[in-house]
Amino acid sequence: MKFTDLNLSAEILSAVEKAGFVEPSPIQEMTIPLALAGKDVIGQAQTGTGKTAAFGLPTLNKIHTEDNTIQALIIAPTRELAVQCQEELFRFGRDKGVKVRSVYGGSSIEKQIKALRSGAHIVVGTPGRLLDLIKRKALKLSDIETLILDEADEMLNMGFLEDIESIISRVPDSRQTLLFSATMPEPIKRIGVTFMKEPEHVKIAAKELTTELVDQYYIRVREQEKFDTMTRLMDVDQPELAIVFGRTKRRVDELTRGLKLRGYRAEGIHGDLDQGKRLRVLRDFKNDGLDILVATDVAARGLDISGVTHVYNYDIPQDPESYVHRIGRTGRAGKHGQSITFVSPNEMGYLSIIENLTKKRMKGLKPATAEEAFQAKKKVALKKIARDFADEKVQASFEKFRADAIKLANDFSPEELALYILNLTVQDPDSLPEVEIAREKPLPFKPSGNGFANKGRGGNNNRSFNRQSGKREGGRRDFKRRSNKNSRDFDNKGNKRPHRTSSEKKNGFVIRNKGDK
Repeated sequence: MKFTDLNLSAEILSAVEKAGFVEPSPIQEMTIPLALAGKDVIGQAQTGTGKTAAFGLPTLNKIHTEDNTIQALIIAPTRELAVQCQEELFRFGRDKGVKVRSVYGGSSIEKQIKALRSGAHIVVGTPGRLLDLIKRKALKLSDIETLILDEADEMLNMGFLEDIESIISRVPDSRQTLLFSATMPEPIKRIGVTFMKEPEHVKIAAKELTTELVDQYYIRVREQEKFDTMTRLMDVDQPELAIVFGRTKRRVDELTRGLKLRGYRAEGIHGDLDQGKRLRVLRDFKNDGLDILVATDVAARGLDISGVTHVYNYDIPQDPESYVHRIGRTGRAGKHGQSITFVSPNEMGYLSIIENLTKKRMKGLKPATAEEAFQAKKKVALKKIARDFADEKVQASFEKFRADAIKLANDFSPEELALYILNLTVQDPDSLPEVEIAREKPLPFKPSGNGFANKGRGGNNNRSFNRQSGKREGGRRDFKRRSNKNSRDFDNKGNKRPHRTSSEKKNGFVIRNKGDK
């Protein structure tokens, strides 16, 4: 099937063709005809499968541009996803003249109110800011014909369930509702039953969650040795562009500070940064102003950055799906990437769980020594010196130092001057500044409900590790993901989240599967 077979308008098809798309992805192929027919749809597919176009194209198709009213509302979990969705819809709707606005916390609400007053056909926003605008009567929902919930499970995980229900209750009952989610926990199903009209459930089974272009490694290391182990590996690998994932905002701040102290060009992003700062950091990262981006899972969600060669999981993620999102930042556009996960000894059991999800086995990696890191940095410095001497522009800049250079050449031998240059250029491992990263509790070995379940005796017994070869030896695959409890139903301490009871029948779904085994 091609996009031309989907009964989209000429203006929308024109924009799709300009974007270079010919054939729809499975979620687009199954969802777009149902949405165009006016049906309520629950679309279940992994991130990165084209869900934005799956709901965006039929929504754009039905917008009446002659009416200067808000006709579609899209709720997204994060600022980054809201902006990304707005940009993509604007690109597809530009030929038709559709106005798309994004609203989110961390930016001036007055500016967003002014933008809404200037006109909008589609509004994309985060739950908190949408509610704020509704309460200020700056966002009118009376003409909404299409309501879309994007990444619904992520919004549930972030505690937005009540906000979402409050927004939905204010939208006209006559609307069409499209809900998209990677997983389908009970509270999301309840939204489908309570707020949707006989929704059709389109489920796309993920055949391969991780690309073959990503080489996946792990290093078993004690918590207090992680930072030195990671920076030594960075010195050996010399990544062109890298993302480091930390579990908490505090961790991101400390890792960023430590990397800068060691001389790396690094910046961090997490939920507490204001939007201006976040955008500056991302712009610098995309434009070669930074080498390393440090981020939490939520902050990195939806990032579309090409050229990332390495992903370092400083902390193992709290649920297996987050691992997939993390390593999906690299191995793009036909280029190879690497992911390295640092695992403390009592977290080793989690590797099997992640491998069961990704259907790919991670390889053990031997940590780089301080001497190997030093030799790698020295090699880079020597290459740079040779490259600079071959560059006529760089040589021309030497001229202003000629008189001083002649004096130094008379006072010192060439060997002494070369030694001094190398000493300035390459950090001695013995003189590196000390970096202290506050200890975070490892993931509990017997976690409760956060996507993992233990059926073995202990993580250390399942996989022995040979430090000399850097390989796992033996090992039993004793772990499996809990199938009857979803990770989103529990908080980060393993306690069950309180949910409002529902007496509604859990039916009304028409299941349409594609790719299920």
